[in-house]
Amino acid sequence: MQPAPDEARRDEAQDALWSRPECQAWTRALLLGTCLLYCTRVTMPVCAASMSQDFGWSKKEAGFVLSSFFWGYCLTQVVGGHLGDRIGGEKVILLSASAWGLITAATPLLARLGSAHLAFMTCSRILTGLLQGVYFPALTSLLSQKVRDSERALTYSTVSTGSQVGTLVTGSVGSLLLDWYSWPSVFYLSGGLTLLWVCYVYRYLLSEKDLVMALGVFAQGPSMSRHTKARWRWLFRKPAVWAAVLSQLSSACAFFTLLSWLPTFFRETFPSAKGWVFNAVPWLVAIPASLFSGFLSDHLISHGYRTIVVRKFMQAVGLGLSSVFALCLGHTSNFCKSMVFASATISLQTFNHSGISVNIQDLAPSCAGFLFGVANTAGALAGVVGVCLGGYLIEITGSWTSLFNLVAVVSNLGLCTFLVFGKAHRLDLSPAHEDL
Repeated sequence: MQPAPDEARRDEAQDALWSRPECQAWTRALLLGTCLLYCTRVTMPVCAASMSQDFGWSKKEAGFVLSSFFWGYCLTQVVGGHLGDRIGGEKVILLSASAWGLITAATPLLARLGSAHLAFMTCSRILTGLLQGVYFPALTSLLSQKVRDSERALTYSTVSTGSQVGTLVTGSVGSLLLDWYSWPSVFYLSGGLTLLWVCYVYRYLLSEKDLVMALGVFAQGPSMSRHTKARWRWLFRKPAVWAAVLSQLSSACAFFTLLSWLPTFFRETFPSAKGWVFNAVPWLVAIPASLFSGFLSDHLISHGYRTIVVRKFMQAVGLGLSSVFALCLGHTSNFCKSMVFASATISLQTFNHSGISVNIQDLAPSCAGFLFGVANTAGALAGVVGVCLGGYLIEITGSWTSLFNLVAVVSNLGLCTFLVFGKAHRLDLSPAHEDL
């Protein structure tokens, strides 16, 4: 008697799981990769004030350059997730990292090519966004296929801690480099370290055969079967999937808006404050918060709490409670209080890693990369709007309060949607009977 297709799919998934040593090695490598992803991503926000002085950019022009990253970022999310589901997320990550590392290191050279520095910087950021857009969908695909359900939240939150570490490194070291040298040094450092990481992963964790196969698939394009399309149609008929997408949209929009504007907020509101302090402390506090959220999530589930209850609790903290501190940030003129509120906002947002980010893997592990790509595309598009709208609101109101009000509204809209419609059981095992 042949096993049912769903049972066969589960057995294949179990066979593909990493062993404990493999999981530890890849977790360390991906943690460092995520760190370098954010090192290169936040170079522009950290350097924006200095570059604006050098090139004479207004707030609107600076916001234009900052938001241009998300124009590219939103275009490759779905493709990156689908390719990760198809050929393996680790290969997609490595190939894209080699390209974005090179572009980051070359950015200062592009800025000096001619008088059209605004156009060159915008194009550079769009291209960087295109290449980095595949990372998290491919990562989600990889972890959903290789990591056990009971360890998924902790592994994902550990790897995602790299976003805070990378922002911390660029915020602190980058601020020192700005004081000692100039803004090009920040780009050279982050781009160069990324290329070194690519060499390490290629040498010790991947084979040349794997990459040749991946390049062949890239050359053919991201084709898909009729069964895959049917599964996607099935998923997007489910309210729980749309709740996940909208919640991820809110989470990404709030995070990207703060990531882009917080350095400028502190530099202009507290001009005598040291850049390495306000660019480093919030992200330093966020590192243990991210690890704790993953540990707490897996601990609660292993002790009998329903998965969906745990996921919704994590989102209540990550979107709801964090937005309270964001509102407080807009109503204080004291530097110490502002640091506390900013640190609380950023650190509590890391609970989303053990909420909605893992919930997408709960719903559809067989195509989690694609689904996360759709959700993150929506988040990136919202990020473009959020960063641009934030700059516009600051300029017309003359107050930073409007920016933090925007973050709070977006966060709570996503939270309410997930609390009402969110689910945590698998939805990707039953489309085979449908008319293709």
